[in-house]
Amino acid sequence: MDNAKLNKTDTPERPTLRTIARISGLAVATVSRALGDAPDISARTKQRVREIADDVGYVPNRAGVRLRTGQTNVIGLVLETEFDIMNMTSRLIASIANGLRGTRYHLVMTAETPDQDPLEAVRYIVETRSADAVIINRIQPEDARVKYLLERNFPFVTHGRSLWSDDHAYFDYDNEAFGRLAVETLAGRGRRKILLLAPPTDQNYALEMVKGAVASAKKCAVELIIADGFTSDSERSIVNQGIEESLLQFPGLDAVISASPNATMVVTSAIENAGLTIGSDFDIFSKETVPFLKLFRPSILSMQEDVEKAGLFLAKAAMHEITRQGGDHLQEIDRP
Repeated sequence: MDNAKLNKTDTPERPTLRTIARISGLAVATVSRALGDAPDISARTKQRVREIADDVGYVPNRAGVRLRTGQTNVIGLVLETEFDIMNMTSRLIASIANGLRGTRYHLVMTAETPDQDPLEAVRYIVETRSADAVIINRIQPEDARVKYLLERNFPFVTHGRSLWSDDHAYFDYDNEAFGRLAVETLAGRGRRKILLLAPPTDQNYALEMVKGAVASAKKCAVELIIADGFTSDSERSIVNQGIEESLLQFPGLDAVISASPNATMVVTSAIENAGLTIGSDFDIFSKETVPFLKLFRPSILSMQEDVEKAGLFLAKAAMHEITRQGGDHLQEIDRP
């Protein structure tokens, strides 16, 4: 039994900055700055140090890093937990993580439940200083999280815009243009009575989408109906019932604009169950994040939102917010 006991001297020593310095022949301070992506260290030296760090299995002691620098080298991502059949959430997480590859930052996700105060997760990160910056999405016009982060001057970036977007970093898809182009495309195909299945109107991107669709409907002289009582985020049974009732309530309805591929699949089923043929009797125009809908029904009209582009920008903007020291915020609108 004694032979089975592990002697502490048999345990390999945990690699440290001194280990890397000894192998590389560099000073400990140089190794530390290279791993920290210091601008005055050459790219060649940084690469060499990182390769040695990977080879020896070096992992920074986060408690030590925080004591020395006041930073955690963590970027927090706050996302609401929701069923996502099209994997937009996982694609966003993967693209943000990919944007942080090769840097000193690591991504830590904090989940929000639908019944949770949306400020709770952000407040915890700020008060515990468990991250150097935070990324949030599902932005409301007067988002309480944005207001809180601005007041505390805590580095953050939003996936979407708020009413205070001039004062913070963000990446957004131009949903106003999506609404406008969707109506114009359907009007060009002869559709005269269009139902807009928008996201929940407490979200800023929903308001932008409605604004663009309404303006385009007026210009194209078509009737636009905003879905009432159900949204593109509603449960499948509610969307299905809403479409069935809309077909009865609005005779001559000949097109639907859908803000999500999940809702589009339900809309498709409801329309076909009503005996209508998509692409002939009826058109569906949808936004999607994965080029999938054409495989599901080739006659569906769609426009793609580039989630990978969003994630890479959010990662870059979060790092910039940590080090910008009064410089401009990184801001981008992806226009379809």
